[in-house]
Amino acid sequence: MTRAVSEVSRLGALSEATVALAGVGIESARQDAEWLLASVLGLERFALYLDPGRELSPGETGRYRALVTRRAARVPLQYLLGFEEFHGLRLAVTPDVLIPRPETEGLVEWALATLRDQPAAIIADIGTGCGAIACALARSLPELRVLAVERSLPALAVASLNVRNLGLSRRVTLLAGDLLEVFGPRGLDLVIANPPYIPSAVVAALPPEVSGFEPRQALDGGADGMAAIRRIIAGASCALRPRGRLMMEIGEGQAGPVASLMAAEGFTGIQARHDLAGRERYIAGHWADTSSPAPRRTC
Repeated sequence: MTRAVSEVSRLGALSEATVALAGVGIESARQDAEWLLASVLGLERFALYLDPGRELSPGETGRYRALVTRRAARVPLQYLLGFEEFHGLRLAVTPDVLIPRPETEGLVEWALATLRDQPAAIIADIGTGCGAIACALARSLPELRVLAVERSLPALAVASLNVRNLGLSRRVTLLAGDLLEVFGPRGLDLVIANPPYIPSAVVAALPPEVSGFEPRQALDGGADGMAAIRRIIAGASCALRPRGRLMMEIGEGQAGPVASLMAAEGFTGIQARHDLAGRERYIAGHWADTSSPAPRRTC
């Protein structure tokens, strides 16, 4: 993709890009090539084939080849496009935020099922990143009050853009802070989080799109992957109202240890659920109600 810019048809450009991307091991080469060309031309992907013989201008060809070169260097497609689809929403993403995953939609669906009998609940999305969970919940249940917390100011700026673009400024309040430290005691009905849960030693072995480009602080969960999870459990035990609920996405093999931590902190009714791949990916539990023994933690 580095030769001098010349006129080429849409189909020819797609074929050229597909070969280049497949040559570096990108399994979704054709799909990625289509997305990138559609981005350059301002079209939907299907529209590329309505006039496949139409030639690109030299400027379009140059921009397209530049994007394909970056994708071949394993820059994530979503960062090149500037967006990702999540729970029916198109969200802006930049290298300052973790790219939303389909797995996290399962956490959102579980939370929505939990909240249907409590549509005006006050919830906190901890480590909101681009705001995916907060925006999906607020769009689905308009009476919710969603407090979205993020310690990274560049990530918070991306979340703010998404909240504005989706018309959710009255439903989602963005807060700069570290996990649950911004909240007082006993004010929340639900704490939800997709925290960093990958053990530090594993991060470098992740696919190059992840290990080389996504923000490490959104991935690295410490030596055992549960550093942030421990802090969220402890903070939620203070921030939740009686019978309030904590829900988290977790890593493979963490359900048992996380359940033990939650039980030790005073959570009851602890459940784990599987993602579509059959992995225990989500966990939830209730903070002890008023008839339970006094919580161990002083808030």
